[in-house]
Amino acid sequence: MKKVILAAIAVMGFSFANAQDIKFGVKGGINLSTFTGDIEDVSSKVGFQVGGFAELKLSEKFSVQPEVLYSLQGAKFKEDGDSYSYKEKIHASYLNIPVIAKYYVIDKLSVEAGPQIGFLLSAKDKWESVEDGEKYSGKENVKDGFKSVDFSLNIGAGYDFTENISAGIRYNFGLSNISDYSDNTKIHNDVISLSLGYKF
Repeated sequence: MKKVILAAIAVMGFSFANAQDIKFGVKGGINLSTFTGDIEDVSSKVGFQVGGFAELKLSEKFSVQPEVLYSLQGAKFKEDGDSYSYKEKIHASYLNIPVIAKYYVIDKLSVEAGPQIGFLLSAKDKWESVEDGEKYSGKENVKDGFKSVDFSLNIGAGYDFTENISAGIRYNFGLSNISDYSDNTKIHNDVISLSLGYKF
């Protein structure tokens, strides 16, 4: 994984040195995130992402786009029984740094892929249960249960409506185990995002 990050840094350095045109911008959008792996009764939750980027045009068809994003992710859990129900939401905040390679298939329409490193900022658990008619609820800081760094891969597509305004869809799947509960438990982030961007 370190080799992937070093390769991404090398690509950024090469791209800055050889870029024909550089545009900076801001972007934001909606996340639909969940967990995959050794986990049950899990479903997706809605979050968001916001941040900035730089698009480095290397040719008419190809560009590299490093980004810095604040991303709210996590998952929902639900269990139901005859006299028991349990709901839980985990809100995990990350500072994500993807390095995206973009290829313009036709004018304005691009496909993209690239690695990402994410730094966990916070993780909070909100739960609610009903047992024999009695309701219980609580909140808890669960950051210690997750690893502080996440490695993942992005694939997606983008469309430039104008020179300044663009939209994109991206699927981010985790490559590294984010669980710090035990060595035997493997959990990965899984995020679909829709975003709008503005280039200056």
